[in-house]
Amino acid sequence: MTGTALSTSPYLSYVYAYPHKTAYRPLEGRPEGRPLLSGLWAGERKDALSLYLHIPFCEVRCGFCNLFTRIGAPEELTTRYLDALDRQATAVRDALGDEEPVRFAAAAFGGGTPTFLTAGELERLCDIAEKRMGADLTAVPLSVETSPSTATADRLTVLADRGTTRISIGVQSFVDAEARAAVRPQHRSEVEAALGRIRDARIPVLNIDLIYGIEGQTEATWRTSLDAALAWRPEELYLYPLYVRPLTGLGRLGAGAGAPDGPDTAWDAQRLRLYRAGRDHLLAHGYAQVSMRMFRRADAPPAGPGDHACQTDGMIGLGCGARSYTSSLHYSFDYAVEMREVRGIIDGFTTTADFSRAEVGRYVDDGEARRRHLLQSLLQAEGMRSAEYRERFGSDPYEDFPEELERFAERGWLDGPAHGGAGASGRLRLSPEGLAHSDALGPELFSPAVRAAMAAYEAK
Repeated sequence: MTGTALSTSPYLSYVYAYPHKTAYRPLEGRPEGRPLLSGLWAGERKDALSLYLHIPFCEVRCGFCNLFTRIGAPEELTTRYLDALDRQATAVRDALGDEEPVRFAAAAFGGGTPTFLTAGELERLCDIAEKRMGADLTAVPLSVETSPSTATADRLTVLADRGTTRISIGVQSFVDAEARAAVRPQHRSEVEAALGRIRDARIPVLNIDLIYGIEGQTEATWRTSLDAALAWRPEELYLYPLYVRPLTGLGRLGAGAGAPDGPDTAWDAQRLRLYRAGRDHLLAHGYAQVSMRMFRRADAPPAGPGDHACQTDGMIGLGCGARSYTSSLHYSFDYAVEMREVRGIIDGFTTTADFSRAEVGRYVDDGEARRRHLLQSLLQAEGMRSAEYRERFGSDPYEDFPEELERFAERGWLDGPAHGGAGASGRLRLSPEGLAHSDALGPELFSPAVRAAMAAYEAK
């Protein structure tokens, strides 16, 4: 299993799922056609599933955002969307069958902005998760994303009463000029008021997202945002490097673009410098590093089952921007960034009557499963137990990925020997510099087939 030469840029791609969504293709072109969900889930374990409900609406679209979402929801579109979500949930729960118990280990509402929905609509969203899917939201970790303008007291009350254990708010910057540069219209006073309402709701875990690499940002202004966030003692903080992707607001403006023949080395250096400053600042304030992006307060309450990983235990995604994972197929609906395309996909979703088949996806063979396991483990600060890999696949990661792991070791990105071992801890783990370069290291582990599919994808 060979890879390509490592990139000179530390910022290639944020790997939060594998295979990447741009490697998915319509399934109707296969000889067997679109597969029935009942067949896909027939042989799967269903005792530790993740449940994800996607709400593709926002009040505004940030300049860096390439998520599947649209601005606003005219003409009762949210009602039609929730109607379709209800139909989909009914079909999916039927497809899971009753031969063995179905149990959910975690749940999340994402988007978009789930709190774009009204308080009453959020009640209905929770009912769909519980009454249609059978998830007990008060008994499992439930994470919900929000924004400063939609984190209102009535919405937060609903979420708290229905069992939300974690709320994640995208702040990105507490400096108004930086927020404007990221095409995110907000004021610090609005952000602080929203954080106050979240703390008043007494949801156990607060996460704050911040972004580094914004035009005009300096180490001093970055420290201003970090300290403003720390003042709220959030249980979690995510530090994201800014990316400028095609079809986004910043992409259309040409912001952050490098030279045509290579990366923007000055911007790379700025982001890497700010990452290190942010990491060191949070570590000095009692936070533990969980991944390149995630930092968790040392005394924070448990986030949920420590051994649960959605790509290995299975995930049910509901909504037109959600993905579902079985052991052999990752599937979803179509994906787009451009607003006209997004609106068309949402409109199609709301008129769908039959949700019994998978539409778009990518089959995952044994080789891809090994890559997925290594990726989602290695990109975590605690790393991967080599014994666990051997137990699952019957081989050693150094046997399956010798060239990639040797190159990582030569760069100083692995914590341990370069050959045939995982250090005294028995874990294959990234060094601090390896974590810093996660967005270059992760794509290096993509298979040639997935790289080819991603390269052939036409953004829309």
